[in-house]
Amino acid sequence: MVLEGNPEVGTPRTSDLQHPGNKGSCILSSSEDAQPGEEPIKYGELIVLGNRGQHSISYTLSRSHSVIVEYTHDSDTDMFQIGRSTENMIDFVVTDTSPGGGAAEGPSAQSTISRYACRILCDRRPPYTARIYAAGFDASSNIFLGERAAKWRTPDGLMDGLTTNGVLVMHPAGGFSEDSAPGVWREISVCGNVYTLRDSRSAQQRGKLVENESNVLQDGSLIDLCGATLLWRTPAGLLRAPTLKQLEAQRQEANAARPQCPVGLSTLAFPSPARGRTAPDKQQPWVYVRCGHVHGYHGWGCRRERGPQERECPLCRLVGPYVPLWLGQEAGLCLDPGPPSHAFAPCGHVCSEKTARYWAQTPLPHGTHAFHAACPFCGAWLTGEHGCVRLIFQGPLD
Repeated sequence: MVLEGNPEVGTPRTSDLQHPGNKGSCILSSSEDAQPGEEPIKYGELIVLGNRGQHSISYTLSRSHSVIVEYTHDSDTDMFQIGRSTENMIDFVVTDTSPGGGAAEGPSAQSTISRYACRILCDRRPPYTARIYAAGFDASSNIFLGERAAKWRTPDGLMDGLTTNGVLVMHPAGGFSEDSAPGVWREISVCGNVYTLRDSRSAQQRGKLVENESNVLQDGSLIDLCGATLLWRTPAGLLRAPTLKQLEAQRQEANAARPQCPVGLSTLAFPSPARGRTAPDKQQPWVYVRCGHVHGYHGWGCRRERGPQERECPLCRLVGPYVPLWLGQEAGLCLDPGPPSHAFAPCGHVCSEKTARYWAQTPLPHGTHAFHAACPFCGAWLTGEHGCVRLIFQGPLD
């Protein structure tokens, strides 16, 4: 999702949705207020890992006591709202993603994402700072925190609170670059203050206030909504990311090297992204995720006593999952334009070494208090000692 706005508009408003060709993203712009020939300002882009009037916030302290805080229009910011609701005031609709990737389905799959999960306010003037706040305004321009939600009065006499399942944010150390390292997960309040995590996701007791940290989004910031995790990329950060054209050139270069199956001696090739991911191609590379040896598909070495997907590598005899390799095609998830040399285990998505190692070391929230590293391309939980493996290709014999 690209967040765009026009610096000349008079009041912040929820913007129109535009859906580009790539699945799972949308462009937000204040196009209805833009003058002819005027380019909107791009604030940043949200990537899903593995979708007017007087405003007020109502804090219900008990059945007989509520505190209402009124919010006025701010002509210096644009506001974008994210949540599960499909109502017009939500700019980016997100649904729960299952650990194996894709949306949670079935009647028993109850969503843990709030209908009005959070809001992002972007300054209309340079440097176009973006700030995140928990909860969003509903159709009546209200944010309602019920009796059971964590809420309190701040030292300066104002009210603040947390949503039921919380909005968690993690800023990477060193920015989103080749030198990045995972940061510390924090919780953001309705007023944008930063707190340490609660004992469990929906506990009524808030964490400790972290005074030296802010709710300003940085390139590579992760936003977890208890069911979906979003990645924030800035325009400057995206300039350092590989383009889809570069990823396609890397695919063609890898295929031009004519890697071969060391047993069947057949030539392997990564399929074109335009073909889709319906079923592995006949030339599709497959990998033993424990050792990294790349082969063509074959039916040898099954170890069904160890599990349905367990195979024995014919080169090194290590037993483990045997899966097809797929090139990761979301450029915004990549830290650098390095060659596709590593694969996540056990899903087989391929990317550069630094991208693979960063995501393999980044714990993503799961459930009430658990954390798991996951493939950023499909959401599958990572397994093994390192969560990824270096790919070992065999070149042509001629």
